[in-house]
Amino acid sequence: MTEDPLVPLGQDFANRRGMLRRKVLWVGVWLVFLSAPVHDLVSGNHTTAGTVAGWLGLTVFVGVYLALVFRNMGTPAEPRRVAGLVVALGVLATLLSFTFGAPWLGLYCYVSVACGITLPLRAAYWAIPGTAGLMMLVGLHVGTQDAWDLLILVVLIGFAMTGVGQLVRTTIELRKARATVAQLAANEERLRLARDLHDLLGHSLSLITLKSELAGRMLPGHPDKAAQQVADIEQVSRQALVDVREAVTGYRRPRLAAELAGTQVALTAAGVAAEVPAESDLAGIPEEAESALAWALREAVTNVVRHSGADRCVVQVLRRQTLDGPVLELCVEDNGAGGSGNGPGNGLTGLTERLEKAGGTLEAGRVKHGFRLVARVPAAA
Repeated sequence: MTEDPLVPLGQDFANRRGMLRRKVLWVGVWLVFLSAPVHDLVSGNHTTAGTVAGWLGLTVFVGVYLALVFRNMGTPAEPRRVAGLVVALGVLATLLSFTFGAPWLGLYCYVSVACGITLPLRAAYWAIPGTAGLMMLVGLHVGTQDAWDLLILVVLIGFAMTGVGQLVRTTIELRKARATVAQLAANEERLRLARDLHDLLGHSLSLITLKSELAGRMLPGHPDKAAQQVADIEQVSRQALVDVREAVTGYRRPRLAAELAGTQVALTAAGVAAEVPAESDLAGIPEEAESALAWALREAVTNVVRHSGADRCVVQVLRRQTLDGPVLELCVEDNGAGGSGNGPGNGLTGLTERLEKAGGTLEAGRVKHGFRLVARVPAAA
């Protein structure tokens, strides 16, 4: 089994202890620059009071540095608080270097690292050279040669940390973006399923209701015809169950020819005089576009049967040439009163989304003697 790397920057950890351990290892690498101050304190170059003060100052400095880097490495923080801690770190480095001499100039490496990894890029581009300049000023007092030796290191390590900090922040943002995309995909799938179930069940249940009413009226005097209607109800319900299962799995793509045949049956059962083409020319029509037209026909016929109160409906499937190229046009027109309400219903809204995905358009509204729905899709792949 391959182990995870010790420093997977920006990674989310389920185990808080694992995250803490990796941060300690990553931050601890830079504690090597404490060797000079520690050696200076244990070498006996200072009085007892000075040594105690040095250990205390060094402990406070390391504590501020670790708190600053641990809490703000790649994570957004309050700018004023971060800037205040960086300034405090610089002040501590200056006081300790002035007090104890040149071996303590290495503390400015930590100040530079903190600037690079916690400050915004623009602020870091100024703070890092400023840290190097402050170190040189202190070096004039405690040891110019030591300051020159550390100058390039302070600048390079600071700007290197800006890259690391930016990498960590980018990685975290990418992870958040990936989670957002996954959430949006799940929302889109729920919308797709809602549209499919609305279109499928709305059409099938309307047809079942109509045939049930017909069977009820035929039952006393024409039991044989009522039995045929009951058989049709069984067939429609079984097909609806299959359609719902296929829609849930995302594989269902209705065919326009099958929908035309079903339209004739549904309108006739509802007592609507129907003019429906027996077949249509679908040569060169993309499958997604044909599927969108089939959904449009199903939604239009469902609205005719359930809401319009029409007694006549005309369905046309035509090829037309437009400025945007050839299109296949579906027109469903009835002489009813149209749907209820002033705005488009859920069915028309979902249908518009389907057609837009297929590169098509939808027009629906009242006309002089009824209601018309026109759906168009590109006729060439």
